[in-house]
Amino acid sequence: MKQRIFMYLFIFTVLVILFQYFHSKRLLEGLNTKVNAYDTQIGIYKDSIVAQQHSMLDLLHFNLENNEDALSYFETKGFQVDSLVPYIKDQLYALNEVPDEHPLIPYAASSGRKMMINSVKLLNHKWMIADFSDGEFWGELFLTYEITETQEVTFHVVESFLYPFN
Repeated sequence: MKQRIFMYLFIFTVLVILFQYFHSKRLLEGLNTKVNAYDTQIGIYKDSIVAQQHSMLDLLHFNLENNEDALSYFETKGFQVDSLVPYIKDQLYALNEVPDEHPLIPYAASSGRKMMINSVKLLNHKWMIADFSDGEFWGELFLTYEITETQEVTFHVVESFLYPFN
């Protein structure tokens, strides 16, 4: 009788060990597939981050704040570069307050509205681009600008276009 109890205990123990082994093996394989899937996702995310960084560097290429030659041009003229960019933008935005038509936008606004410059990007120490609208029509300007010794900013429209109305 004792022998049978020990034999049954031994068989039961072997069965429990086999169950634990196969169950653990299945769990481990499932976790390994999840880890592999996460590794591929991380690889995809890293690739997209690198692509975004390259895209951002391309966007920063034509930007006054990152153009050392343009900044040194202003520094040799004695201008404070940190406050110069907002000053130039403010001078351009101040033209939005002129009554009647905007002096730089060569297009007439729709009835009861006024063309105004919305955003500006300074490309270097001589050029900038701006977009304008009256809420119904939209367009863009390519401008040159010059800062006189009295710190007055003069703007000249080089090219402009108006998007077609749909």
